Amino acid sequence: MSKYQDVLDYLFNQFPQYQKVGKKAYKADLTNITSLCNLIGNPQKNLKCVHLAGTNGKGSTAHMLAAILQQAKYKVGIFTSPHLTDFRERIKINGVLIPKKTVIEFVNNYKAAFEKEKPSFFEWTTALTFYYFKQQKVDIAIIETGLGGRLDSTNIISPLLSIITTIDKDHQHILGDTIEEIAFEKAGIIKENIPVVLGQQINSKALNEITKVAENKNSRVYVADRSNLKSDLKGSYQQYNCDIACKAISLLKNQFKITAHDLKAGLLSVSKSTQLRGRWEIINKEPLVIADIGHNLQAFKMIADELKTHSNKNIFFILGISDDKNIAQMLSVLPKDINYIVTQPSTARAISTNELKNKMKNFNSVLEIQGSNNAFISAKELANSDDLIFIGGSAFLVAEILQDFFPS
Repeated sequence: MSKYQDVLDYLFNQFPQYQKVGKKAYKADLTNITSLCNLIGNPQKNLKCVHLAGTNGKGSTAHMLAAILQQAKYKVGIFTSPHLTDFRERIKINGVLIPKKTVIEFVNNYKAAFEKEKPSFFEWTTALTFYYFKQQKVDIAIIETGLGGRLDSTNIISPLLSIITTIDKDHQHILGDTIEEIAFEKAGIIKENIPVVLGQQINSKALNEITKVAENKNSRVYVADRSNLKSDLKGSYQQYNCDIACKAISLLKNQFKITAHDLKAGLLSVSKSTQLRGRWEIINKEPLVIADIGHNLQAFKMIADELKTHSNKNIFFILGISDDKNIAQMLSVLPKDINYIVTQPSTARAISTNELKNKMKNFNSVLEIQGSNNAFISAKELANSDDLIFIGGSAFLVAEILQDFFPS
């Protein structure tokens, strides 16, 4: 395959990805990724890494850490998911996307050998990441789990530091029905004698479960304390992620030279230096248009709180949700008195517009529009210059609108 699009089609279509098809894309062991990495010389063993898990905040925290380390003049690889407008957003070095040529060469070189293992999309991507970061000799790699932790494909690394941002109910059909079960899965990234940083939002039940795992692995637990530093990422909830990043940097200072200036300046340049998108992202001013990929109960609570801080005349919420969520709980925390435009992103996991609208009978204003792009066009037609259009509920919904209307 000589064309980049052909390679992407191969990765996306031949192997399922959780973002599109849900549970059947999830592989509950590390056999495949271990085999793949053996085939490419186990590049992950030569990487200095920070490993992140959590229900919310992983991506933001990972990009904050990358920005700080970049400010300190280190070569920083970052692996996160999902991508929004370009697959290569998942794999970056100092904010620069992995070259298309590298993706093409990797898939062509290892396609025959990898196919014997029948790897998933995420396993392909994880192996590519480790290969690329070793090839480019990054000083440090910031690695975000895809789903869970214990059985996530990324969990074959030996990090300098583990981070668990938050714990809440999400992906219960895979990770477990209780907070304790989910915490156990997330805590699976904790390694023997390697410290772990926890976010302040982790509740007592989750904290007890994580502490047990840490004690069994002789891993010291650090809970992030409130810092007096701010990030350029919008949304008051980003303060929690900022505090986690600060605590992590305080521990990484043992191996990396990071000044107080690097810390402050890095936090204030996250968007620019890492090209992070979709986290309370302001993409238009008149009308104000904001997009956020938060897609679970904890994230919806944060979104609802944030919307209360806006004094715009009217708020139009473009909403799409995956059908594997506790939709009733998520809807219960949203404001009832704003305008909703419900739609269905182009993914098999998305709940239909009609079904979602039927679940919102106690909301004042719900308009059903087929197609993400049509929903955004309708919102623009309805909104005045002093109104707010918010796009959220699904990373797929945000991705589709960003890609077609705000690609960069």
